Amino acid sequence: MQTSGPRAVIFGVAGPSLSAAERRFFSETDPLGFILFARNCRDPREIRRLVSDLGDCVGRGDALVLIDQEGGRVQRLKPPHWRAAPPAEVFGRLSESDEQGAIEAAWLNARLLAADLASLGIDVDCAPVLDVRRPEGHAIIGDRAFAGQPETVALLGRATCAGLLAGGVLPVIKHIPGHGRACLDSHEALPVVHAAAEDLQRIDFAPFAALADMPLAMTAHVVFAALDAEAPATTSAVVIREAIRGAIAFDGLLISDDICMRALVGPPAERARAALEAGCDVVLHCDGDLAEMRAVAEACPPLSADARRRLARAQAMRAPPEPFEPERATERLAALLGGRVSA
Repeated sequence: MQTSGPRAVIFGVAGPSLSAAERRFFSETDPLGFILFARNCRDPREIRRLVSDLGDCVGRGDALVLIDQEGGRVQRLKPPHWRAAPPAEVFGRLSESDEQGAIEAAWLNARLLAADLASLGIDVDCAPVLDVRRPEGHAIIGDRAFAGQPETVALLGRATCAGLLAGGVLPVIKHIPGHGRACLDSHEALPVVHAAAEDLQRIDFAPFAALADMPLAMTAHVVFAALDAEAPATTSAVVIREAIRGAIAFDGLLISDDICMRALVGPPAERARAALEAGCDVVLHCDGDLAEMRAVAEACPPLSADARRRLARAQAMRAPPEPFEPERATERLAALLGGRVSA
């Protein structure tokens, strides 16, 4: 299954080290990159070895290595080896009394996250969450959202992106065009949002539009009935064309959320094909099941010309890390957050 360039897929890995079968498969299929989960992250030395082995498999130094390191409930790197970062909501609450302090705190937190990731060879963080928290929304978002006001979400989301980029790590804004109204957990079922198109654009889409210059975005497995009553955003050509590429004007690399999630139906290869045909640049397959990955790889061609252009732009945004003193940053972050959460 040789390709003429990286394949339009990012794969998970089954464990903390690669099996011989995984090595052969990744070498043959040349995926664009990989995503790590808690099952892959036991200690720093082991992760560095795994990241190095993944790069060796595809023979490319620019293979993306992703992780979900948001803070709060969603962080794959945890104590005792890594800091327990606060959830996004903490920064939103701080902004109610000290907007500039919240911006600084969000930047510092992201810069510290970037330092952890870069030291392991991980170069993409699937954060920040730009979903606007809504009272009807499922708790799967909850404190992962900065706030219920799109302006606050955009402000703190940009500070987070800036902190990650300053540390040489690419941010992924998610879940475009917005997961905050979804009343179901898309890991388990398909949410349907019935809000009017005008409300979606004014509230849900607004933070993504404000950060449309960011390099990477991840889709929402959510049906927006006002736009496409049949397909979730990930597999909806209408939503991707009219909302994500249109109203939001995002022209970065568009990655599907995990196609293993139960919001999507059909065999994994069909899900992958549907996402790419709808307009996603890259498919994300996370569960590390080798049989599934073989089928998905067959459904994923090399990156399109537009995807290669978007990837090149993203890579150009990654600057060498600026001088940084983690201990001083940690002290300053703790002072800004006060008793809200341990930094």
